[in-house]
Amino acid sequence: MPPPPSPTPELVSKNRFLGFLIWQTFTSTTIYFLTKLFLLSFFTTPKFSPSQLYFSLLKFFTFTFSNLLFSSSLSILSSPQPLPYASPLQLAAGLIRFAFVSSPAEPEFRRRALVSARFVVSVVVAGISGALSVVCLCGFDGFELIARLGFRGFVFGVLYGLFYVYKKKWVLEFPIIQRPLFYSFKMGLPLSIKRALKLSNVAYLFLAVLQVFLPEQLKSGGTMGQFITEQIILYIGSFSVVFCWELSHHLHQVLHTKRFLFAPPKGSAAAETNPSEPLLAALEESIPDSLPQYLAYLDLCMVCENNVDTWRRAAFFEETGETYKRVVAACLRPLEQLASNLSEGMEGCSVDKAHQLSNQLQSPTDSRLDSRHCEPLNNFQKYAWCARAVASLTTWSHKEDRFGVAQLTGSNAAVTSTLISSLLAVEAFMGKKTSLQPQHLMGPAAIKWNTPNTGRRDVVATEKTRWFTPCKSLCHG
Repeated sequence: MPPPPSPTPELVSKNRFLGFLIWQTFTSTTIYFLTKLFLLSFFTTPKFSPSQLYFSLLKFFTFTFSNLLFSSSLSILSSPQPLPYASPLQLAAGLIRFAFVSSPAEPEFRRRALVSARFVVSVVVAGISGALSVVCLCGFDGFELIARLGFRGFVFGVLYGLFYVYKKKWVLEFPIIQRPLFYSFKMGLPLSIKRALKLSNVAYLFLAVLQVFLPEQLKSGGTMGQFITEQIILYIGSFSVVFCWELSHHLHQVLHTKRFLFAPPKGSAAAETNPSEPLLAALEESIPDSLPQYLAYLDLCMVCENNVDTWRRAAFFEETGETYKRVVAACLRPLEQLASNLSEGMEGCSVDKAHQLSNQLQSPTDSRLDSRHCEPLNNFQKYAWCARAVASLTTWSHKEDRFGVAQLTGSNAAVTSTLISSLLAVEAFMGKKTSLQPQHLMGPAAIKWNTPNTGRRDVVATEKTRWFTPCKSLCHG
């Protein structure tokens, strides 16, 4: 029986999303029953009747649906890199210009406006999920109590959604060390509890202050004992809801950033003939800056640096040299684009020499750069993987390249010049380069060395001989 074919990059994202929904449903169900049985059972009196059983099942399914709704909003909003968005003033200016001038919106403005709309939708979905979850988990009876809890849950969810967007928790952070799923989940469990306690405390205090300005219909009534019991149940329910959300966020990060092997099964016919085709297809055919492309670059970096999949790395050095050229080209394209964007951003800034000298004397954290010029660095994770992959692959070529394809195809010279030009562009952008003229940053194919007039020419020779030093500086700097 032949082994199953490798899944397409789009199918990888769908499978991970479905797996995330399954694990999220399991964790939210566990938290729901543990909260009901061991925390809220002391403050409520159970009633055993068929109608009460149906009502309990309805609350459970509604609670599960609300968490699935929140989890879906996480996947819609998540991205491997920070996305540029439009501020409220920019959105208002764009709408006014569209209404009175009737000029078509620019593509960049439409893209930023779409990202801002996704943020708004995510916050609203968090509010709806909070209202449904708090009402179902606390289990009060009566329309007035349900309306009061629903309003508080909605405000509570909106606060969490604003915090989630403001802290950019929707950006996928790929871990340096890949651990098993269960171990990663266990490591994130205490942190999720700690964050849930902090957020639930802040939200509870905010709602307590907000209650002073609410109408009488949305305020707590009854005796002092009923008021205290209701507040305790509300706090336990809000903590459980935030705990579900924090675990969902942690599971989303762990499941979507785990390494995926873009390779056929070892020992199969595809592994013997063309084992690099799934990886190259993911690198070249995936949507730019999408999750499948990031996973492909992560897999490529792991193959080039580690000694686990040596048979896959050996396949890069096949006799024709086409595979090696495609791998190197896939890694050099983002680095060349980085150097080009940084150079264009510096050329567009009309800054005098005194201001540039002052920036060089400051640390990178103290220098105040325009956010528009910092956008090329949003893909720093992918740039680091590309630099590490081509540097390691060029190093391994001295031992594993039996046919000399790295030298014959001219890839070594392209790798060296691209890494150095990228390093110079980053250093000039951060204010660390001694030359103050960004036009001196030439392209990778025609890089020119501009040495300061200090009388030390041995520095250039050292840089030319030790070509791997810029790569390490770019990756760790």
